[in-house]
Amino acid sequence: MIELRDLAKAYRPDAPPAVSDLSLSVPSGEFLVLTGPSGCGKTTLLSMINRLVEPSAGTVLVDGADAGKIDPATLRRHIGFVFQDIGLFPHMTVGENVGITPRLLGWPREKIEARTTDVLELVRLPAAEYRDRLPAALSGGQRQRVGLARALASEPNIMLMDEPFGAIDPLLRDELASDYRAIHDRLKLTTLLVTHDMTEAMMLADRIAVMRDGHLVQVGTPRELVSAPADDFVRAMIESPRRRAKKLAEAMSGAA
Repeated sequence: MIELRDLAKAYRPDAPPAVSDLSLSVPSGEFLVLTGPSGCGKTTLLSMINRLVEPSAGTVLVDGADAGKIDPATLRRHIGFVFQDIGLFPHMTVGENVGITPRLLGWPREKIEARTTDVLELVRLPAAEYRDRLPAALSGGQRQRVGLARALASEPNIMLMDEPFGAIDPLLRDELASDYRAIHDRLKLTTLLVTHDMTEAMMLADRIAVMRDGHLVQVGTPRELVSAPADDFVRAMIESPRRRAKKLAEAMSGAA
C-alpha cells in the first residue's frame, strides 16, 4: 500500500510548487493511473515515492513505513521503476541488465539466473533467444520489454511507471500495455503509471487520478470519471477518448 499525506514539492521559492498539499491512498493490488497535462506534477509525484525527488513537505508511506526514514538506495531496490527513456546499459547483455538489481541485493548466481529466465519469459522475450544479446541488437519495443523485466527482477510488490509506452509505435504500445496489465494482475502488483494519454488511462486503470497545476482534481474509476466529471477540465479530458472512439467507429463503418 502507498499513502501520500499532504505531499508538496517546490523546486524554487519564487515559482509555483510542482505538487501542492496532495493526499492519496493506493491500496495493495490496485492499478492507479496518474494523468493530466504536461507540467502538472505527475512525474514529480511519482519520483517522490521512491525518493528520486525529496518532498518539500508531507509524508510518503510505503507498506506502512515512512519512506523518508528508509535509505533511498534500499527503498529503490524494492520498488520497480520503468522510465520512458529505458536506460539499459549498452555494454551489458540483456541478461546482465535484467539481473543488475538482484546482484546489488546479493542474490546467489543461480537464483539470479533463474529469476532472469522467469521474467524474460514473462515479458515474452524467451531467455534462450535474448539473454545474450546486447541492447543495440533489439527493437525499441524489445528494449522496453527488457526494461520491464529489469524492474520486475527483484520481485517488487510496487511498480512505478513513467510514460513507459510513450516512445514506441502505437501497435506495439497497445500490445505492451495489455501485456503489462496482465502481468500486474498475475503477480498481484501495486502499480502507479503516469501517462498524458487519457485513452490509455481508461483502458488500463482501476482508478484514475487527474492532476492539474500540482493538485488532484479528481480520483475515481473510469466509469466514475465518465459519468460524473468533477469539473470542465476533467470533462474535457474525458472527451478525448470519446472523440477517438467516435472517429474509429465512423471509419470502421465506412470501411464496411
